[in-house]
Amino acid sequence: MFTVGIIGKNGQLGNALLRLSPVGDVTVEVFDRSECDIAEENSVKKGLKDKALDVVVNAAAYTAVDQAEREPGCAQAVNARGPANLAAFCARENIPLIHISTDYVFDGTQRIPYREGDTIAPLGVYGASKAQGEANVRRLLTQHIIIRTAWLYSATGDNFVKTMLRMGREKPVLKVVDDQYGCPTSATDLAAAVWQIIAAVRRKGRSYWGTYHFCNKGETTWYGLAEAVFERARTYPSYALQVEQLLPIPTSAYPTPARRPAYSVLNCDLIQSIFQMKIRSWQAALHDTMDELMSLGMKDAP
Repeated sequence: MFTVGIIGKNGQLGNALLRLSPVGDVTVEVFDRSECDIAEENSVKKGLKDKALDVVVNAAAYTAVDQAEREPGCAQAVNARGPANLAAFCARENIPLIHISTDYVFDGTQRIPYREGDTIAPLGVYGASKAQGEANVRRLLTQHIIIRTAWLYSATGDNFVKTMLRMGREKPVLKVVDDQYGCPTSATDLAAAVWQIIAAVRRKGRSYWGTYHFCNKGETTWYGLAEAVFERARTYPSYALQVEQLLPIPTSAYPTPARRPAYSVLNCDLIQSIFQMKIRSWQAALHDTMDELMSLGMKDAP
């Protein structure tokens, strides 16, 4: 039996990983914060010891980008010290670690998609804490795979897609930033990619260790994503949208505590080449997620 430990079972990715877990000779052990608080070294030891894990996936993170500016210690504890605690444990136990990171490690000054080896220069506390987490994993554990992703959404949890659906039912006019470019990414697609990587690592035919990028194909702005959400929502007659006007605005018109990169599109060629992975468009992935929301009867919708 091959046992996979998933840290952060209640998050968007943790939920998707559990839903897509393969049947057969794979066992999944899932941990929430009460069972394994990665910010606390002793909690990691107590939670993961004696579980006979063959690989650990860290899907836990502090993701409140603006709140991180007000409580940097909390962001550092989860996003920087947490991965260090996991990597140190995995090194002692000889267990590979798959760690999830972010496009916000880049400053957005580039105008071509970022590759894995491009210089990182985070603009805010959140990005800096995630960059330090990456560095800690690399320093402490050889058997690691770091996956940077971006603009994650799903039918569960809090995310931009669900926020737009909620606001679209409440307001006739919405203003959305149209000068920040990125890659909307389905948590389901990311989870499928992680399981594909786990299968490759399990075969142990070669070394896959290192840093990779995974996002759905294509790029857009927050405004472009919102536009696509409402276009799809209008195909569901039972979903009562109130929004009549969607207006593009510059970042300067919507100030936030944290600075965001103007361009954080990720180049995913490496992960596709190494793992023979096919990545679909963000539009196709978005349609499936919204179909899932509607099939739930909007029980988990905003």
